[in-house]
Amino acid sequence: MAGLILIVPAWITLLILSTLFTSLDSVVGRYLVYPIPGLGLLFLVLLLILVGVIGDQMIGRGLIDRLEQRIEQIPLVQSIYLTLKGMTDLVNFRSRFGQSKVVAFPFPRDGCWALGFVMGMAPPVLQVDASHTLMMVFVPTAVHPFTGYLAFIPETALKPLNLPVEDAMKMEFSAGFYKPRAGWLTAMPPTLP
Repeated sequence: MAGLILIVPAWITLLILSTLFTSLDSVVGRYLVYPIPGLGLLFLVLLLILVGVIGDQMIGRGLIDRLEQRIEQIPLVQSIYLTLKGMTDLVNFRSRFGQSKVVAFPFPRDGCWALGFVMGMAPPVLQVDASHTLMMVFVPTAVHPFTGYLAFIPETALKPLNLPVEDAMKMEFSAGFYKPRAGWLTAMPPTLP
């Protein structure tokens, strides 16, 4: 199982890049009198850099958002695209959760524990218990951690862990198969955002 978790994403990435390379190589080769082998690779690298630069700018983000909305309206393409996008959305996940703290807390009830990411203090309108400060904690679901629950947990119930966000994500992705370095269960000083 652990081998599949490691091999499948690498294999899919290789197949996608290989298909892009082959397609670009054949398209470029059609317009050259003397085809240059590997020119598709150069175009693939340039295409990836160009799309990355455009997607990183504000104008590019709006364009990409509109393009994604159009793609999501096509029934079969939508399911394939959203699945692949979910697999490759780790960059967005890191930017959203990279600054958060990893905590353990009772969830969904006392006696059961879950890992979560403290996203900050709950807004004043949601501070329903005057005796406790509620924190917003994102609880990712195993295997596909881009989805999950937003829980409002009293700050006193949160146990900060000595676990980097990346290691917590690897544990979630692998449904517990990934084992972080020793000492991650050691509680950290309670300095929550």
